[in-house]
Amino acid sequence: MKLLDKLQRRFGRFAIPNLTLIIIAGQVFFYLLNYSNPEILGGVESAFGKIDLVPALVLKGQVWRLVTFIFTPPLEAYPIFMFFAWYLFYLMGTALEGMWGDFRYNLFLLVGYLATVAASFTAPHEPATTVFIGGSVFLAFAYLFPDFQLLLFFLLPVRIKWLALLTWISYLFVVIGGDLHAIGMLAASLVNYFLFFGRDILFRMRSGHRKMKAQSKRIANRNTPRHCCRICGRTNLTNPDMDFRYCSKCADTSCYCEEHLQNHEHVEAD
Repeated sequence: MKLLDKLQRRFGRFAIPNLTLIIIAGQVFFYLLNYSNPEILGGVESAFGKIDLVPALVLKGQVWRLVTFIFTPPLEAYPIFMFFAWYLFYLMGTALEGMWGDFRYNLFLLVGYLATVAASFTAPHEPATTVFIGGSVFLAFAYLFPDFQLLLFFLLPVRIKWLALLTWISYLFVVIGGDLHAIGMLAASLVNYFLFFGRDILFRMRSGHRKMKAQSKRIANRNTPRHCCRICGRTNLTNPDMDFRYCSKCADTSCYCEEHLQNHEHVEAD
């Protein structure tokens, strides 16, 4: 975080406020433009074809695609579904923006953007997607506010941590069954997530490991007798109501049950 503080002091004045709203406004504009007149953006079969990030076309001089692809909606769905997608992105993006400040939120998105652009060149003829960048915002919000109760379609209550778990599972399926382009896009979009939360995740994993180890030790100790009579072998587990004492006269301070405490031969020192 010290590095982030230094970057913020040096470059904070360049941060763009309300970036979430700007991205949504751009996506809404192009979505409505395409929805009302698909031919403007390349036709029905190649929706948003003129603004998608296709590296091969960028190398031919269409450099505007490096910026305009951010305004490609993550879904090509009916308006009602797009409304909820944008609403959730606005809700979570502005929450992160308010919590981190403009600069850190800008940096979070910038890292994801740059990584996505870099990964897109591994498949120069395939269009890049903004789905995973939006997904990183969702996962960041879910990590910071795991118990936030989301009302799906304003009706169905669900804690966001469970939706985040489903998202991670879906990402696992992308890794298992997706092509290299999809895997690259996914990996690129998670660079910012692990850059911001990786250290804290490792700390929690180590803390969790220590807690599990301590819990396992406590469980094991429940089956290990604390006291065992040197003469008869009775223990506090086999005879929980019996008193056990340690003989101060024995060289090794042996333990004896109440029957043998006064009736035993003292252990002599070697």
